[in-house]
Amino acid sequence: MTARILDGKALAAGLRARVAERARAAGIAPGLRFIRVGEDPASVVYVRNKDRAAAEAGFDSGTIVLPADATEAALLAEIARLNTDPAVDGILVQLPLPPQIRTQAVLDAIDPAKDVDGFHPVNAGLLATGRPRLVPCTPRGVMHLLAEAGVALPGARVKIIGRSAIVGRPLAQLLIGADATVTMLHSRTRDLPAECRRAEVLIAAAGRPELVRGDWLSEGAVVIDVGINRLPDGRLVGDVAFAEAALRASAITPVPGGVGPMTIACLLENTLDAALARRGLS
Repeated sequence: MTARILDGKALAAGLRARVAERARAAGIAPGLRFIRVGEDPASVVYVRNKDRAAAEAGFDSGTIVLPADATEAALLAEIARLNTDPAVDGILVQLPLPPQIRTQAVLDAIDPAKDVDGFHPVNAGLLATGRPRLVPCTPRGVMHLLAEAGVALPGARVKIIGRSAIVGRPLAQLLIGADATVTMLHSRTRDLPAECRRAEVLIAAAGRPELVRGDWLSEGAVVIDVGINRLPDGRLVGDVAFAEAALRASAITPVPGGVGPMTIACLLENTLDAALARRGLS
């Protein structure tokens, strides 16, 4: 079997176009503000790409940059200002933050109605109780990819490797809401390869390069690789050994070009949802 490649770039381009059209039809330019603290090279690139995508969709987008030695109080003051700014529908603080700033304190300070990353405890709680409002962008992107793959989720055996609050846990809640049978796998799981072989859908979000080997998969499984890891030789690889897995899977996401583009597209989708809700148009 040769797996179908799930093209996240193409799917994301279509979603971004639909978001832009919905915003135009509603007669709004959603306001999105990014906050970056310091000059971490990866963060600079990520924020620039997100800001560009938002501008291309017709959003009122902008980036606020604080110095690397900024205090937590200074960052919280900036968030408080954006929380009360009627022109701003979405706020995203780029992670990671410098060590002098507590990440959770910052995420907790964002108005839940403007929390387009979906990390605020209010939004996490709504998702956990089956009433999702703004959900984390990467899990939302994975759900789009599964729909593109034609996966019938009700009853499907879905295994997620990784239990982070950013990907694994919220994704499990979305899948449970879609009536999938979900198992969380992690570093303490006994016989991880055997557990993976029971999956009809395997989602790898462990942050370990090429952890999942081809013989860990059942024939015909759908594989979603959330991981992105840079090897010493500079190559980018996922959490799945792609060449091996593609021989057994029915569908698989590449790295790069799979989940990553969907994350940015879903950020725009979240921002539009927030903007419509704030205007009573949702």
